[in-house]
This record gives sequence, C-alpha cells and structure tokens, in this order.
Amino acid sequence: MDQSDLQANLRHLLNEWDPIGVADVVSDEYDCLIAPLLSKLSAGGGRSQISEFLWYELEDHFGLDPDRHDPDRHDVDALANRLVAWWAAVG
Repeated sequence: MDQSDLQANLRHLLNEWDPIGVADVVSDEYDCLIAPLLSKLSAGGGRSQISEFLWYELEDHFGLDPDRHDPDRHDVDALANRLVAWWAAVG
C-alpha cells in the first residue's frame, strides 16, 4: 500500500471515530493526526503509545475531556486497538 492509500485509510478510520462529531461536514478535521500516527505506527508503536497520543490530542488539541466521555465517541483505547490492528494488516 502506498503512502497516499495509507493516509486515506487512516483518514477514514479517524472520521469513523469522529470524537468531535464533525466528520460528516468536514472530512479533513483529523488530518493533523495522520502523520504523527503513521510515524508512531511505523516505528512499532503499540496500543498504549497510540492511546496516550490520542488522549493527549483530545485534551490539548481538540479541547475535550476524555475522562468525561461518550464511550461511543471518545473511546481512545478502542481506536488505538483498531489502529494497531489495521497497521498490522497493511503496514
């Protein structure tokens, strides 16, 4: 899979997660996460590292409080598991 396909696939996964609820209006809202996630995944980052990164981004970049979350929308650990499994399949 080439880099543009990886980015498109990851964008799709992030838009499905959609922690701030805007993916149906703005398809590139989470593009700021793509390069760092691909870097972490390609360097062998596991679920805990990916989860920590996503948690930090939700709090510091998007201004959300993952402690007070809607489990269907902000489930960082579930997305981290999904991203690591996705990377194992494509990376």
